Amino acid sequence: MVLGGIDYSGYLLVNVHCGLVLPNEVTEVEVVKGSYLYYHYGCDGVDDRGWGCGYRTLMSLCSWVRGQLVQSGSAPSPLPPVPSNRRIQEMLVEIGDKEVSFVGSQQWIGSVEVSYVLDTLYNTPCKILHINHGHELQQHTDTILQHFKQRGSPIMMGGDSDASSKGIMGICQGPSQTCLLVVDPHFWGVAASKKSLQQKEWVKWQPLSDFVQGSFYNLCLPQLTVVEMGGK
Repeated sequence: MVLGGIDYSGYLLVNVHCGLVLPNEVTEVEVVKGSYLYYHYGCDGVDDRGWGCGYRTLMSLCSWVRGQLVQSGSAPSPLPPVPSNRRIQEMLVEIGDKEVSFVGSQQWIGSVEVSYVLDTLYNTPCKILHINHGHELQQHTDTILQHFKQRGSPIMMGGDSDASSKGIMGICQGPSQTCLLVVDPHFWGVAASKKSLQQKEWVKWQPLSDFVQGSFYNLCLPQLTVVEMGGK
């Protein structure tokens, strides 16, 4: 793998959606509960631009899961760290999902692979929500809403025509539109502040109409309930 980013992985921003202004006329909103770290291209010194978005979103989800396991008192000892790109690839080979040549490659991963890693590393099962086309997202908004209400865990979103994996950290609804709270891992550089990420729309409320209407989407919903809502 090529080095080239700036390794500031010990100082990553937490909950980068906090303070983001809601769209107009919102009548209902649900967001992730608990804390996650914002992982993005190059944040640990590895230049994974063009292929690492799924890995980085998985890392953000891992950071959330680790925090919940610690708070609940159910963390294994030792608690596995958030895995690197290479460690993720090695794990997928070890469980038989990928060939040996996958290690050290620049091949993408999607929501299904993310679910395998979360289950293997942290014993956290996931639900995969498959959406045939982007224009069908509206049909699944209640499932997403209920997930944030009942679980509170962050979601990974991947697709085909829309191949940009992203974190989904919330949902809001109003009389004219529904939006998903997107945390985009494609940022390159040192994330200075939540405000700067939000101003440049690396973190944003994205209307369902702005997703690629012809793309399928797979959403990975970790089935771990935030501690403040009653644990597992």
